[in-house]
Amino acid sequence: MQSSELPGAEHALVAILRGVDPGRVVGIADVLYQAGWRIIEVPLNSPDPYTSIAALAAGRRPGCAIGAGTVLDTLQVRRAHEAGATLVVAPNCEPEVIGAALQLGMQVMPGFASATEAFSAQRAGARHLKLFPAVTYGPRHLQALRAVLPAEINIYPVGGIGAADIPGWQAAGATGFGFGSELFRPDYSMADIERRARALVSAFRQARAHPTAGTTEKIT
Repeated sequence: MQSSELPGAEHALVAILRGVDPGRVVGIADVLYQAGWRIIEVPLNSPDPYTSIAALAAGRRPGCAIGAGTVLDTLQVRRAHEAGATLVVAPNCEPEVIGAALQLGMQVMPGFASATEAFSAQRAGARHLKLFPAVTYGPRHLQALRAVLPAEINIYPVGGIGAADIPGWQAAGATGFGFGSELFRPDYSMADIERRARALVSAFRQARAHPTAGTTEKIT
């Protein structure tokens, strides 16, 4: 079993493999791990997601958190835990899902948009929050929320973000990011996934090293 603690701030990128085939997931995870990714999520609306999660958990990559995404109820939490997931990611704030994950010793990253949802998630025990869909709200929304949220709450913008957006979001208070189609689609080749993975890690590290620097070119 992998550790249930999420990787530190230097590895605060979530690879969202929505639609991944179980037959490809291990090879893709190996490429991502070598590129510097330490949080890999398989959304449950992917083909046979629990098989993919089990395959990833069996890999025992040091320091790598295995997540189940789009988790909507407590049954899915239990099934993800049985498959070997150490992280539950949701698009919404559901206290029962948060509680079920924490009771099983898992980390949890519920989705939120408003201050009300963020504080509800915190009261339920969540320390990692997913601002979703981030593109709808923008960095200024996060900056305003950061003024009232506890500093220990980690926020990961997800949805519609590219490499060029990282500096602005990070300046607004983002801890890390989740990337879906900017990183992975089922029709991407392994070479394309590797190129995208390395470019996003490079952009993230550059923004951390130079917080006031300019933007990064968008990946094409």
